[in-house]
Amino acid sequence: MSFKIHRKRTRQICVGTVKIGGHAPIAVQSMTNTRTQDVAATVSQIRRLEKAGCDIIRVAVPDEDAADAIPKIKKRIRIPLIADIHFDHRLAIAAADAGADGLRINPGNIGGKNKVQKVVDAARHHGIPIRIGVNAGSLEKDIFKKYGGVTPEGLVDSALRQIEFMASLDFSNLKIAIKSSDVMQTVQAYRLLAQKTDFPLHVGITEAGGLYSGIVKSAVGIGMILAEGIGDTIRVSLTRDPVEEVRVGFEILKALGIRRRGPEIISCPTCGRCNIDLFSIAEKIEKKMETVKAPIKIAIMGCVVNGPGEAKAADVGIAGGDGIGVLFKKGKVVKKFPEKDLVKELLKAINEIEKIKS
Repeated sequence: MSFKIHRKRTRQICVGTVKIGGHAPIAVQSMTNTRTQDVAATVSQIRRLEKAGCDIIRVAVPDEDAADAIPKIKKRIRIPLIADIHFDHRLAIAAADAGADGLRINPGNIGGKNKVQKVVDAARHHGIPIRIGVNAGSLEKDIFKKYGGVTPEGLVDSALRQIEFMASLDFSNLKIAIKSSDVMQTVQAYRLLAQKTDFPLHVGITEAGGLYSGIVKSAVGIGMILAEGIGDTIRVSLTRDPVEEVRVGFEILKALGIRRRGPEIISCPTCGRCNIDLFSIAEKIEKKMETVKAPIKIAIMGCVVNGPGEAKAADVGIAGGDGIGVLFKKGKVVKKFPEKDLVKELLKAINEIEKIKS
């Protein structure tokens, strides 16, 4: 019996053409690491992210040149664009006027109520949402003092304060993020926040780190939160090419059975019975699968005798040893061939299945 996650129903907002909340599919986001002013480089990176499946992209807007670049970028991309602004409310207004599909601000560092009011008025005029974010590294001093440091309760207190502030401005086109680099602190904060608001939640582990530590922390933290039915959009934060963030995001959703995009690869960890170079075979197949969108379950096994049976759930798979290769579907061997043709035969079978599923 499969485990089914029951998602908490939240209000629904729209970021461009992408719906967030209200049981819409969980959206995968990323953020460019190019200089936004460099339109060509930024567009090039966003197009690679689009190819990887990214649903929404965020760009930094640190100055007027970055804000001025937004319409030029938007003309050349397909996915919604969110402008990320800190400290200067005028840049948020400029980004909204330039056609950004959403704004990411921290009301606490934008300035006084009058300045935030102007940002809200611009968002309201253009019909775009605002994401308000709480970060453990920039918690308000009074809240830090009240809780004796950064705590889940303090993070939630800060988020609710910002929500109430926006309510006082009669603005509710919001999504909320509440992040820490501490996995369990973030998980507990989202648990508490989900009990206190029905705004859509953007989930992530901030400053998660490089490839390995970042993937592990993100998979554990985001995975735990999503498994409890919390979260409407995610971003995996890695000190890496942002394309990797998108791939990891989809792998997390796929592992939880929430959303499938592209192949799922099942491969054995190898043992003393393995007589083929399974590492290089798996790497070649993974590389080829980066552009495949169909939800195909693929097995790459090292033992002809046990491999097909151990991967019965796979749509298609290969196993090899002692010069012989086999192709199997749903655990049944359908073809035998020389071991050297393992990759070629699997790719051919995948291509046939992709045509049917696409």
